[in-house]
Amino acid sequence: MLSYRHAFHAGNHADVLKHYVLGLVLAYTVQKEKPYWYIDTHAGAGMYSLREGYATHNAEFEDGILKLINAKNLPKPLADYVAQVQSFNTGNLALYPGSPSIAELYLRADDRMRLFELHPNDYKILDENFRSFGKQVKIEMQNGFAGIKSCLPPPPRRAVVLIDPPYEDKQDYTHVVDMIKDSLRRFPTGTYIIWYPILQRGEPEEMVDSLKALNVPDWLHVSMSIHAPSAEGFGMHGSGLFIINPPWTLPSTLNETMAPLTELLALDETAHFTLESHIS
Repeated sequence: MLSYRHAFHAGNHADVLKHYVLGLVLAYTVQKEKPYWYIDTHAGAGMYSLREGYATHNAEFEDGILKLINAKNLPKPLADYVAQVQSFNTGNLALYPGSPSIAELYLRADDRMRLFELHPNDYKILDENFRSFGKQVKIEMQNGFAGIKSCLPPPPRRAVVLIDPPYEDKQDYTHVVDMIKDSLRRFPTGTYIIWYPILQRGEPEEMVDSLKALNVPDWLHVSMSIHAPSAEGFGMHGSGLFIINPPWTLPSTLNETMAPLTELLALDETAHFTLESHIS
């Protein structure tokens, strides 16, 4: 199934949460001089136009990143994320960076990126966007569920892994758990960031419960809903991230910033966030 194109949703509330937290994790990772790998199992195109093409159909970015750009007195961590997005633009918001482009901002000379994208059109765009990086960035046209096995453990024994499948196939929820189990056997000390949508169906919650049941010593779970579920029972009304081996600083940063972020992105009075963690 290759019907999903992330460009339709670029810069929406789910992207904001995902890329804000990804930036926090990477900022912590590069505090150490030792090299690391960034691995993205479902990388997408890497950069998205908000002025033309898919993103203009529903203009989901208007209820996402644009609200943060127009906000005043943001907490510094959120302001830093907005500055990262703005660094890819000159003047008004025209481009939104996907996760590989956010990660690019933290890439040092000895660090490496390994990107997987199965959709041929998005793969082509991704390859063009990162061609100038040479061997530092390796891109493969395959599903990262399988491709990640060749990356673990990475030579520097340090890595941040983003798992962000489209979930258009409900089996993806099971694939995520199976992949995490295998990855932890290969590389137990990596930082794994699993994104998921909040829907009116049981699979996302079941996946999170299965991840908690792995009994890893350190994890963090954050979610944000921006409006009530639709009366028809369809659509995504929020999203979440389950992070294995998160930075020890992450719970306090999110505890300070999730309330203002949720308030900014709320579409009705039911908007809320959850934050739980176990850091040994």
